Amino acid sequence: MSASSGPTAPSRHPNALASAAASTGATPHGGCPAAPRPGDGARPAPPSPQARLWASEASRGAPVPGTAWGAPLGGYPGPAFGQGLNGNVKGISNLTRLLLPRLRAAASEADPARVINIGSVDGLRVPITENYAYSASKAAVHMLTRHLAHTLVGDHVNMNAIAPGLFPSRMTAYLFESVHAEEVIQDIPMKRAGTAEDIAGTAIYLSSRAGAYLTGVVLPVSGGIATID
Repeated sequence: MSASSGPTAPSRHPNALASAAASTGATPHGGCPAAPRPGDGARPAPPSPQARLWASEASRGAPVPGTAWGAPLGGYPGPAFGQGLNGNVKGISNLTRLLLPRLRAAASEADPARVINIGSVDGLRVPITENYAYSASKAAVHMLTRHLAHTLVGDHVNMNAIAPGLFPSRMTAYLFESVHAEEVIQDIPMKRAGTAEDIAGTAIYLSSRAGAYLTGVVLPVSGGIATID
C-alpha cells in the first residue's frame, strides 16, 4: 500500500535507522561486525568504502531503497518515477553489487549467502491507489531479484524477495487512521492486516537452513491478495 500523496520513506527516519543499527551492533560510521562461520577462524574483509558510504547515507536518512508517491494521474509528478526507481531499484542493485565480495566470501554450497529484497504486493497486482511509480518500481524489484538470482546462483548467493501486503507502518498510517480502514481490511481474503510476526517469520525462513534451496522467489505475504483474491 502507499500513501495518498507526497513521497514516503518510513524506513529512512533517522531515529528508526539508529535504533535498527544499534540492535545489529553496527557502528556509527556504517560498519557492521562480521560473524565468521563456526570453525572458520578468519573474518571476512571489511566493507568497501562504497559500501560504508551507502550505510553512512542510510544512517542520515538519505535515499536508500523504499519510496512511494501517490497522486491522481492527471497531476502525477514526473520526478516521482525517478525517485521511485532510484530508491527501490537502483538502490538494491548498487548495494548488492558493492557487497558482492562479502557475500561470495560468506557463501558455500551447503549454506548460501542470502539477499532478501522487499518488493510489494502492488508489484504483483493492480493497486487500489494511484501509486504508479511505486507499483512499477516494485514490479521491477521482483524482476531484478529473479535476474540477479540467475546470475549469482553459481556463486551460492541466494536472491529472494518478499512482497508484503497491508502492514501497519508509517507509510500506511494514513489508511489505518481513515474511515475506510475497515473496508480495506475486509477486502483482504484473510480479513486482517499483517503483523510483525508475519513478516519477521518470512525473513527468518528465507535466511535459515529451511530456505537454503530457494532462490529467485518472490513470496507474497499479503493475506491472500494476489494469490487467491
